[in-house]
Amino acid sequence: MTLLKPTLMAALLSATALGLAATGASAKDLRIGLQSDADVLDPDQSRTFVGRIVYASLCDKLVDITPDLEIIPQLATAWQLSDDGKTITMQLREGVMFHDGTPFNAEAVAANIERSKTLDESRRKSELASVTSTEVTGDYEIKLHLAGPDATLMAQLADRAGMMLSPTAAAEAGADFGLNPVCSGPFRFEERVAQDKIVLKRFADYWNADAISFDSVTFLPIPDTTVRLANLQSGDIDMLERLAATDLAQAKADASITVADAVSLGYQGITFNIGNGDKSDNPWGNDKRLRQALSYAIDRAALNQVVFEGAFAAGNQPFPPTSPWYDTDHPVPARDVAKAKELLAEAGYADGIELEVQVPNTTVPLQLMQVVQAMVAEAGINLKIVSKEFATLLADQSAGDFTASQIGWSGRVDPDGNIHGFVTTGGGLNDANFSNADVDAALNAARVAPDLEARKASYDAARDVLIDESPLVYLYHQTWIWALSDKIEGFTPYPDGMIRLEGVTWSE
Repeated sequence: MTLLKPTLMAALLSATALGLAATGASAKDLRIGLQSDADVLDPDQSRTFVGRIVYASLCDKLVDITPDLEIIPQLATAWQLSDDGKTITMQLREGVMFHDGTPFNAEAVAANIERSKTLDESRRKSELASVTSTEVTGDYEIKLHLAGPDATLMAQLADRAGMMLSPTAAAEAGADFGLNPVCSGPFRFEERVAQDKIVLKRFADYWNADAISFDSVTFLPIPDTTVRLANLQSGDIDMLERLAATDLAQAKADASITVADAVSLGYQGITFNIGNGDKSDNPWGNDKRLRQALSYAIDRAALNQVVFEGAFAAGNQPFPPTSPWYDTDHPVPARDVAKAKELLAEAGYADGIELEVQVPNTTVPLQLMQVVQAMVAEAGINLKIVSKEFATLLADQSAGDFTASQIGWSGRVDPDGNIHGFVTTGGGLNDANFSNADVDAALNAARVAPDLEARKASYDAARDVLIDESPLVYLYHQTWIWALSDKIEGFTPYPDGMIRLEGVTWSE
């Protein structure tokens, strides 16, 4: 055995330590705390907000958005719209590989669009309804043929409808694709433990690999907002999404934490079961006066102050009052308990009525509905809160196993994404199973309208009906708030609430 001199030993140990430190820095596992667990990891089937956060690292899309909501290239590098608005020709990025080694090309795009439109379990059908066929015109060029002009399509392709899956893996797995998703994003799927973690590993062959600094990213569902912040402060996680407004001051006072925010595109509210199965046959599903009464019994401005310390915005539509798509003919209503009681009496419930609402088992929704519960009690509505894990809540809602559900939507770039799928007959997100011919006509017209003014008129026409029918009672519009370690640099907040890791680095 050769003995090393102390000075040489010290030098080698020092070098080893530096090497380990360097390895640790380059192999950093970014740990992100999520408000809830994602549902199935299949872009065609999924619908959770947190699932979309995971997809931002897992599945590239044909196009993306800027923080100012402009559509920009991702897997499609350029596109042209025909003069009649019925054909989109896309040029595709070359040299892109799916995580299983399958090449990305025009045939892959055609297969993905076909799957989104025909998979029995797909929730993207209405989003791609205007696409009648695809035509592969080159290895990296494809034409999308449309039934007519569709002002919403590019925005849809900037989200789940535009996420590209490996055609090989999708064909082999079918509806079970979400058990082992294979996309082309900066990170590949490694493992998932339900209600515990989703682990993604860096994809070495990613086309934009130089922009990725982390070896892996682990998503950890932590429903309690206070616990989520405590985990960040202790270093157990590096970043969290949806910091509670009530925790904002505490986070800002911590020098080791950086806070970022962006006004969201979405809303939160209560969805009623109007016609989804046997459980819809109840007073709340059958009589719009009860739904109107609930709306009148709620003080939306007070909700914003009590639950969110004024950080969010009261709302009564799928678009916030600051949006150009907001219908000013129907402003946020003031609370009117007398009117609520009058409507209940007209419906035959002068002595009161019970309403069961399923609520996600996370801190903020429960706080929200406890305040709503106290408000509507004054009008004679006995609101019963049923707390459920979010994926379970969604499954029950889809199956029609609910009377009312406190749920929201993270919002989309185009207004169509906030309303069409939720209230048109057969819409992919229409768990209420609400159906009205006038609403269908107005919202379908908005998709093909020749200009913004005509689209706005169509949305306003739909709003006239929807305010009266109230299948959804909107409550507020939130601001996305992220809290992250001060060692994270380069993070950019986006109005869609996603966490994009390109250009994000870790500094020790």
